Amino acid sequence: MRLARRAERIEPFYVMEVAKAASQLAREVARSASPMIFLNIGEPDFTAPPLVQEAAARAIRDGRTQYTDATGLHALRERISGWYRERFGVAVPASRIVVTAGASAALQLACLALIEAGDEILMPDPSYPCNRHFVSAAEGDAVLIPTTAAERYQLSAAKVEEHWGPRTRGVLLASPSNPTGTSIHPDELRRIHGFVKAKGGITLLDEIYLGLSYDDTFGHTALALDDQVISINSFSKYFNMTGWRLGWLVVPEVLVAPLERLAQNLFICPSTVAQHAALACFEPESIAEYERRRAEFQARRDWFIPQLQAMGLAVPVVPDGAFYAWADCADAAQRLGVEGSWDFAFEVMRRAHVAVTPGRDFGHADTGRFIRFSTANSMAQLQEAATRLEALLR
Repeated sequence: MRLARRAERIEPFYVMEVAKAASQLAREVARSASPMIFLNIGEPDFTAPPLVQEAAARAIRDGRTQYTDATGLHALRERISGWYRERFGVAVPASRIVVTAGASAALQLACLALIEAGDEILMPDPSYPCNRHFVSAAEGDAVLIPTTAAERYQLSAAKVEEHWGPRTRGVLLASPSNPTGTSIHPDELRRIHGFVKAKGGITLLDEIYLGLSYDDTFGHTALALDDQVISINSFSKYFNMTGWRLGWLVVPEVLVAPLERLAQNLFICPSTVAQHAALACFEPESIAEYERRRAEFQARRDWFIPQLQAMGLAVPVVPDGAFYAWADCADAAQRLGVEGSWDFAFEVMRRAHVAVTPGRDFGHADTGRFIRFSTANSMAQLQEAATRLEALLR
């Protein structure tokens, strides 16, 4: 069967290939003295808090399961608007918010609405692979620009200007970023957006980890710059609702109607039950629980990264958000007699029963020497993983 070229352009999601291998081995060692520890998937180990679960059950009991507007429940858009006002001090009218079937749908809608075939979108290398694949699916070209630890693995205005060409449509950034957990300094982001706007381009910001920011320097939404920034967000990370598939976009008013048309045709609407449940995310009791969990994520980071550094898995930039550690494993791989992060990840999986993610997915700028640890696991699991890794690498 002949495949469309757009399908052939999408590379495999290697994170999931590693996850399949880890799951297979996990079944084999489940009853052993060292069952598998999963530090490879970026999914909170917490689930939706009680009020959210109760709201979902209530919606089902009350029969509130029919389609909603394609842009989402008005009440939920209002709650999200209130969150921006209370958390970030930014006025974002509910009319500019489009609720989507996860951040993935938000990115797909934005790319389909704004990217023509052959348009270039500038992105940092390393970055989350699916983001560039959304660009490819819209028949655009993702241009990965190598970044360094000195740049916090983020683009600078100078690099955006250097790589801007006649086919460039805009930038797609993430702050905090997956896989590095690093954010763009607000001053640099202002310079980037100012340049892009002057060129008539688009600034797309993946802010799905913004709620999990640990440094006041960086914990600001790009929506504070002006109403031309397009922000993608999600209920998956800070709000711990990964499988509920609910996210949102904040866009200029002029984009709402085109996005609504696309959403009507592609998705009809986000999950109605998930939307009713998400209303409870913004109750004071829920926010207090999310903040407790955010502190726990920070405590895990603060404990685990020094452990990695001590065993020779250098983390060049301490993450200021999310729940990742981007670690250089080149020296550690040499100690194990393997080369590169792909072989290192499988060796660690096989010998220590710890699953990690090799850098292969995240770009081409020296990513072959890096692995991504996810600290979205309990402190006890992180401590056991550190013990096993230290024993393996000593």
